[in-house]
Amino acid sequence: MSIKQNLQNIKSSLPEHVTLVAVSKTKPVSDLMEAYHAGQRIFGENKIQEMVEKHDTMPKDIEWHMIGHVQSNKVKYMASFVRLIHGVDNLKLLKEINKQAIKHHRVIDCLLQIKIASEDSKFGMTPREASEIIKSETFSELKNIKIVGLMGMASFTNDENQVKKEFKYLKDTFENLKHISTDNYQLNTISMGMSGDYQLAINCGSTMVRVGSSIFGVRSYH
Repeated sequence: MSIKQNLQNIKSSLPEHVTLVAVSKTKPVSDLMEAYHAGQRIFGENKIQEMVEKHDTMPKDIEWHMIGHVQSNKVKYMASFVRLIHGVDNLKLLKEINKQAIKHHRVIDCLLQIKIASEDSKFGMTPREASEIIKSETFSELKNIKIVGLMGMASFTNDENQVKKEFKYLKDTFENLKHISTDNYQLNTISMGMSGDYQLAINCGSTMVRVGSSIFGVRSYH
């Protein structure tokens, strides 16, 4: 099936309140443009350099989401255009995003990454660490970022019950942290679920899914 057909199939199965991020990492611009012409406007990349190159050559009405792990020293390259940074897992990174956003007279939306998987290789903070950051004085001074939601990556496993448990954990964390509301903190997004498990994630409360291979086909890493 074509990228256009894949997109149409996925979008027709998504509830209206769920945002689809097309994960386009490692894919050529021609593939992204095929998705663009089929109506897709939100693309997710996990390497800043690759995202910058694609942003430079592609239409400017695209929303770019940084979905990979972010190194503080690379934030400056995307600060002028990135729409949402998914994987924010520490205060130092938030401070750097804020600093770079000031230079571009922008407020950059971010998601706090909560560690929900059992694997050590997954990044993220505990709900308690997230709560401590949100309530800190340092955080209250960051006027050029806005925390708009939470993100989590489930364990890479065929055990559906395990994945479901992890998704529910993120949803519970979201509900627990949602009652706090400040100028730079208002939760409305739960980003969880990928090609293999996005339907399950939606059933567990996801409002944003990151789908790559189901749209573009299997990735080839060089």
